[in-house]
Amino acid sequence: MQLSDGEKRDIIKFLEQNKPLPDKYRFLLFKDDREVELVWNGKTNEVTNSVLPFQTIEHIDEPRSEGKIELQDTLFDTSGRQISGWTNKLIWGDNKLILSSLKNGQLRKEIEAQGGLKLVYIDPPFDVGADFSMDIKIGDGDEEESFTKKPSVIEEVAYRDTWGKGADSFLAMIYERLKLIHDLLAENGSLYIHCDYRLSCYMRIVLDEVFGANGFRNEIIWQGAVGDTSAKNKKYIKSHDTMFFYSKSDSYTWNDVFQEYSEASNKLYRYDDAKGRYRLVPVDNPGGGGYNYSFGKGEKLPSNGYRMPRSTADEWLKDGILIVEEGKVPSRKQYMSEDGVRCKDVWDDISSSISKEYPTQKPELLLERIMKASSNEGDLVADFFCGSGTTLAVAEKIGRKWIGSDIGRFGIHTSRKRLIGVQRELKKESKNFRAFEILNIGRYEREHYVGVNSDLREEERQRQKEQKEREFVSLILSAYKAEPVNSFKSFVGKKRDRLVAIGPIDVPVASDFINQIIAEAKQTGITKIDVLGFDYEMGLDFSEAKKDGIDVQFKIIPREVFDRKAVEKGQVKFYDVAYIDIKPIIKKNTLAIELTDFSVFYNQDNTGEIEEKLKPGGAKVVIENGQVIKLSKDKKTEIIEREILTKKWSDWVDYWAVDFDFESKQEIIKTTDEKTGEQKEVWTGGYIFENEWQSFRTKKSRVLELTSASKEVGKGKHKIAVKVVDIFGNDTTRVIDIKI
Repeated sequence: MQLSDGEKRDIIKFLEQNKPLPDKYRFLLFKDDREVELVWNGKTNEVTNSVLPFQTIEHIDEPRSEGKIELQDTLFDTSGRQISGWTNKLIWGDNKLILSSLKNGQLRKEIEAQGGLKLVYIDPPFDVGADFSMDIKIGDGDEEESFTKKPSVIEEVAYRDTWGKGADSFLAMIYERLKLIHDLLAENGSLYIHCDYRLSCYMRIVLDEVFGANGFRNEIIWQGAVGDTSAKNKKYIKSHDTMFFYSKSDSYTWNDVFQEYSEASNKLYRYDDAKGRYRLVPVDNPGGGGYNYSFGKGEKLPSNGYRMPRSTADEWLKDGILIVEEGKVPSRKQYMSEDGVRCKDVWDDISSSISKEYPTQKPELLLERIMKASSNEGDLVADFFCGSGTTLAVAEKIGRKWIGSDIGRFGIHTSRKRLIGVQRELKKESKNFRAFEILNIGRYEREHYVGVNSDLREEERQRQKEQKEREFVSLILSAYKAEPVNSFKSFVGKKRDRLVAIGPIDVPVASDFINQIIAEAKQTGITKIDVLGFDYEMGLDFSEAKKDGIDVQFKIIPREVFDRKAVEKGQVKFYDVAYIDIKPIIKKNTLAIELTDFSVFYNQDNTGEIEEKLKPGGAKVVIENGQVIKLSKDKKTEIIEREILTKKWSDWVDYWAVDFDFESKQEIIKTTDEKTGEQKEVWTGGYIFENEWQSFRTKKSRVLELTSASKEVGKGKHKIAVKVVDIFGNDTTRVIDIKI
C-alpha cells in the first residue's frame, strides 16, 4: 500500500474529526478487485442468521365438498391427505426472518431432501411511494359494494421502513434478501426477479454482486404492463416491465420454451412442398406464391447462391417449420418446431389484462413459462413476495412443490382461498394435488424496533431502543386511559381493577407472549387482564387463554394512537377482537356445525374528517364501530346521508372452516439439543388446525354456506375448532367441547 504523506495527513484529519473517508481512500486502503460496485447509504455485507421456529397453525389436505364426511376406519385419514413426502408451505411473516430460518434451520434438511430449491421468482413492490391499500368487496348480488382496506400498523411499519425511505432503504432490503436466497438455492437453481423502470438500473448491479456477473442469463422484457396513456404525459407510453434471470452456477436447469408464430412478421417463412419442391413461403400468406427459394439438390437460393443438400433440407424440415430472413442463409438456430418458435427475451404474447385480486398481480401464463423453462416436474420452487399466490397456484397446477411467504395477512388469506380452489379444480379433474400448511414464525425478534438508528453502536442502540419502548408504552397507556405500574414483568399498566399488558408495535402478539402473561397472573393471583395489540398471530386460540378462572380481554390498538391530538381529546377507541358464535347440529352419530354469529368492532376511518372533505355529489365508504357505512353528500343541499352496507353479521365473513377433532394432531417442532447437539422432536403444547371443511367467498361467487357438511363421529367427548377469517384477512378461532 503506497500512500503519500499528504494522503496520510488527510486520512488522520478525517478520523480525528469523526468524518467518513472519501471513497478514493477506501480503494487505496483496502484491496478490491471489483471494477464496478453499487454503494448506498448504510450498505453492509452483514446478513441475519436468525433461526426462529416455524409454527404450523393450519393444515389443508383434501378440499372436501361432499355433503357428508365419512368416519375413517384406519389410523390415518387417507381420503386425499398427503401421508408422506413434501407438504407445501405458505408462511406469514417478514421474509428476511423466514429466509434466514429456512437457510439455517431444521427445514433446510427437508428442502435438500427434495433435491433443493431449484427456482425462486420474486416480484417485490418497487414503487417507493406506493399506497399499499386494496379494494375489498362486501355483500353479494346487486347489493355488492367495495371499500378500501388500509394496511395494518405492522404492515405499514414494514412498508415504510422497506420502501418508504427512498431507494437506499429498498436496496438495503433487497440486497440482504438476495444474499439469503442465493445461499438457499440449490447449485443448479435459478432466480427471476421482476422489476420496473424505477430501480431496474440498480438491480442489475446488485444481482451481479450477489450472483456474480457470470450468473447473468437474460434481461427479459415483458410487454404486458401499459402505463399512463394520457396525452398530457409528455413522454413515451410505458409498455413493459423487466425481469432479470440469474443462475447460481453454469449447471442450472433449463428446458426450451416456445412462443407462438408471429403472424405479424413478413420475415417468417414455412416449408411448403407444392409442386414437389421445398420452398419458403410467408407464414401470413401460406397460399400465396411466396419466394422461389429452393432446397432441392444442387439448386441455388437466388439471393445468395447458397447450396443445401436434399438430405440436409429433409433433416431440417422433417418436423415442420424453418425460419429464414429474406436474403440470408437459413440457420438451424432459427428452427421452429410444432410448439412454436424458441422463446426470445422480448415477451409480447402474454397479456396483463386478467382478473386481479391485487393491482400488481401477474398472469399465470407468465409464471408458467418461467417455471417450465427453469424447473422440472417435482422440483421445489418458491416465491417470497407471493401476494395473491399466482406463483404457488401455477406450481400446483403443473406439478411443482412450493414455498410461499408474504408479510401481508390479507395476501396469505387470498392465497389460501386460491390454493384451495386449485385443489378442488385438480380433484374434479382426477389429478394429483398436494397438501399445504400455513405457518407463522412462532417467536419473533424485536431487535429491529421501530425508530432505532441502526448506525449507532450496540450500547447506544440498546439505550435508544429502551427509550423508544418506554415512549411507546406511555403513549398507549395514555390513549387507553390507564395508569402505569412498575411492579410486574408482563404488565405495564392498570385500568380500574384490570391490569394491562401491551404487545409490540412491530410484530403480532404471539402465543409465547400470552403464555408469559398467564403464567405471571397465576403466580401473583391476578384474575382480570386486558391485552392490547396491533395484531395477533394467525390461529391464536383466544378461548384457551381464558381458562383457570382468569378473565382475559383481547383488544386491538387503533392507528389513531399515533395522533396526539386524538389521544388528548380522548377520541381513541380500542375495540375487542372478533367473537364467534356457533351451534352444533347432532343427528345420531353425525355432527355438523352452524355458524350463527360473528361480531367485529373495527374502526378504520375518521368519519368527521371525511364528511368535511366530501365534495357535493360525492360518496365514500368508511369503517366505523364495526359497520361499513356509505357516506353520500347531496349535490344541492350538501346534506350527508349514511347508508349501512353491512346488512347482516355474515357480511363480515369471508371464509370459515371446521376441524371436527381439534386435538388430534400435536404441533411438533424439531430442535437441536444444546448439550448433545443431537436433533430431537419436541411438542410445543399446541395443536394444528386440521382444515376438514371450508366455505368462502370468491370474486365469482359471493355465496357463503353457514352450515358445514356433517361428519360421522364416535360417542364421547369431542373438541371442535372453528376458524373464521373476516373480509380484512384477520382470523379468529373458537374451540368448544361437545359430547355425543
